Formats: sequence, structure tokens, C-alpha cells
Amino acid sequence: MRKVNFQGLLEQEGQERLGAMASEAARHVSGQGWLLATAESCTGGLLAHTLTNMDGSSAWFHGGVVSYSNDLKTGLLGVDPALLAEHGAVSEAVVLAMAQGALRLPGMPEGRGVAVAISGIAGPTGGTREKPVGTVWMAWAWPGGERAEKFLFRGSRTAVKSQSVAGALFGLSAFVRQGVR
Repeated sequence: MRKVNFQGLLEQEGQERLGAMASEAARHVSGQGWLLATAESCTGGLLAHTLTNMDGSSAWFHGGVVSYSNDLKTGLLGVDPALLAEHGAVSEAVVLAMAQGALRLPGMPEGRGVAVAISGIAGPTGGTREKPVGTVWMAWAWPGGERAEKFLFRGSRTAVKSQSVAGALFGLSAFVRQGVR
């Protein structure tokens, strides 16, 4: 698990920094000829909001699902209810399934889609010893593979959500730069 604190970075430069990170991710996604879809839980659509603040985003951003409830995770994204029962919504297994579900959304191009999924505990309540407030799982999926990573963010609910978006954008850019296909 990476203990990361993007809060200082975001407080210093605010939404402008998130916009710059989104711009970099967009450049990488569109440069590969991919179409991006998102599956968000704890961020409540903040990732999609950040991406669609950019002019021209319809060329590379397909859309997203805010699957805050487990019913939407299973119904819209096809997450197996057994995964949720065994691991909980904030887990590697579930976030990987969410990302795969985003790849299967209607209209996503086979072989050219990439997805980002986020599920976590933004707080200030809801944490446990095993999954404290600030625990966020993210996954990135593409036709040939997938990757998930666990983060522990600090700060207010808003800060955890913003840091989650920053982590998702950073991860997306990183794996594309590394030539993951």
C-alpha cells in the first residue's frame, strides 16, 4: 500500500493542478487512440468532472458510472455479489471488477478501451481498523491487462476525493508512459 499525500500539492495549486494532470492523461490516452471510461464510487464523479472540464474531451472520454451503491456496482458494472460479500466494496478484487465492467460499457470500443475505477472510504466516518478512513483502491484496465493499487490518503473528505482523482490520473499517465498495452 502506498501512503501518499497529494493534499499539499492540491492545496497549493488547487484545481489547476488536477486540470494539468488530466491534460497529461488525456494526451497519453488520445495518443494511443484509446477511449477512456470511469467507474467511481467514493469520488462521486469527480474524476469524470475533472476530465470533462477539458475542451475536446469527447474525442477520448466515453463517460463514466458513479456506482456509489453495491447494487449499481453489480447491476451496471457486473461486479459479482460474491466479491462484494467476501472482500467488501473497498478492495482490490472489487475495484478490478469495476474497471473491467467499465470496459464493457455500451459503446466502448473493443481493443481500444481503457478504464479507471476508484473505490474507497473518504470519511470522516466509515473507516475500520482494517480499512481506515482514507483507504482507496484504484484500478486501471485495458484490453490486455489490468493493475490495481491501494492508497492511504489523509485529510478531509474533500481532500481524500481530490487526492484520489490525482492518484487515478497519475496512475493512468504512468502506465501509458511505460508502454502498457
